Amino acid sequence: MKRISIPLLALTLFITSCSFPADNTSIPPPLQPATVLPSTPPPTLPPATLSPTEASTIPTLPPKEIWYPPLGSTFSWQLGNSDEINTSFDVDIYDLDLFETEASLISGLHSQGKMIFCYISVGSWENWRPDAADFPSEIIGKDYLGWPGENWLDISQIDLLTSIMRARLDLCAAKGFDGIEPDNIDLHWADTGFSITYEDQLAYNIWLSEEAHARGLSIGLKNDDDQVEDLLDYFDWALTEDCFDGEWCEKLLPFIEAGKPVFAAEYTDMIDYEEFKGDICPHAKELGFYVFLKNRDLDEFREACP
Repeated sequence: MKRISIPLLALTLFITSCSFPADNTSIPPPLQPATVLPSTPPPTLPPATLSPTEASTIPTLPPKEIWYPPLGSTFSWQLGNSDEINTSFDVDIYDLDLFETEASLISGLHSQGKMIFCYISVGSWENWRPDAADFPSEIIGKDYLGWPGENWLDISQIDLLTSIMRARLDLCAAKGFDGIEPDNIDLHWADTGFSITYEDQLAYNIWLSEEAHARGLSIGLKNDDDQVEDLLDYFDWALTEDCFDGEWCEKLLPFIEAGKPVFAAEYTDMIDYEEFKGDICPHAKELGFYVFLKNRDLDEFREACP
């Protein structure tokens, strides 16, 4: 879920791009904890233009061992095509788009000891995606306000989504990703045009977790703070948006207590760098979260705590 209130959406349209300096913060080298399970070498990768439907026809490969990020892991998040991705950040994990990221970029980052998570929107229909025509019209709902070309999905009808989402997860695994970042997994509070209940969302999220793990992929809980207690055993790490600005970060503490990291994105349309550095960084350290500052369009800009 891209966390932002409707009034703030209007505000973001007038905010110009920030001119913060590029992140050159010295960050410890990638961690090599004893708890990390070994993984098999990446399989022969399909062409970058492979569609999710084609990926689903690839012969089933033995799933690799799941890599579980340990506490203290560092994180970079950027959505865009491979040519736009800044790979110079000294972090343990890169979170990149499923469709826009080429397998060669993933293998190159692996050769540097990095791990790569796969961004997929599992709760919204995006009209620019190569599999957009595969979605039945009856599960495409209201416009996702603030994000042109995007509509909510009726995730209560899992049977109409399974083949599409399995194909996407297959493509993640085939390209060599190590984990899944599933976006829009808290639709039970959104104005989707459908009557999606807490139980509907819980069932869908558990199904996604089981499908990711079956492919040797870890999976993160994206926002969805009111389902933490029910989903803690199914998800391996967490990613939040605006939780410090919105004052709800403590709801994710069960992840830290279970030895699972929480990555927290704060955005420049809500706070400036001085507030981030002076107020949020000390609070994140107290909670044990890894926090970073981004533009909301998730471009190259990134700042970490000093």
